Amino acid sequence: MREMSKSKLVFEGQLFHLAALVVLLAAVYSLRNLAGFSEGEFLGLSTSLWIALAVADAIIHQVYVWFCWRLELHHQSLTRWFGDKAFVLYAAMFTALFVARPILAFMLGWSNRGTLDINPWLGYGISIVLLGPVIFMMYSIVHFFSFRRAFGIDHFDASYWDVPFVRQGIFKWTPNAMYVFGFFALWIPAFLFQSVGALGVAAFSHAYIWVHYCATEKPDMARIYG
Repeated sequence: MREMSKSKLVFEGQLFHLAALVVLLAAVYSLRNLAGFSEGEFLGLSTSLWIALAVADAIIHQVYVWFCWRLELHHQSLTRWFGDKAFVLYAAMFTALFVARPILAFMLGWSNRGTLDINPWLGYGISIVLLGPVIFMMYSIVHFFSFRRAFGIDHFDASYWDVPFVRQGIFKWTPNAMYVFGFFALWIPAFLFQSVGALGVAAFSHAYIWVHYCATEKPDMARIYG
């Protein structure tokens, strides 16, 4: 494959990524005048700022994954720059950005608490229901899938290309369990704290991870696994 072709592959699907992101950001912006959406504050920061931080972290996280995956898959750039430490360094930043997502969701939910007009006990009940699949998903990753595969080790290590797909635990229900069920974690603070703002950001984040799947992960899986 010619170098120019490889360079173009780095951006495969990213026009759709950009277009979908613009639509999702416009949707979040359109909620700004919704009753309760931006009310409250926490740690001296307004709810509007917590919303901006949560949305920004989601975007930075997914753009970072796209950039690293594609540079490594098509050019082995990270390995050339960092050698054997490439995946570890990539995974460290991935973890920091990923862990920040539920933390920011909970901070946003608390900042904006009491703005969603539902019975608090209903909110608590929904939170518990959502927590079940999240726990099962974490169990399935630890026991069947591994965090290395969840981070995208197959973009760095060709030996994983012959490893069969996991069909155990929660992955027996769907191969995309992390996106279907894992992102329930971001909905929990919206119902736990009855927060309109957290609900809107959870919807954005859950929709946006599917943009990542369609624009980045699915094309990569087709090229890696055929």
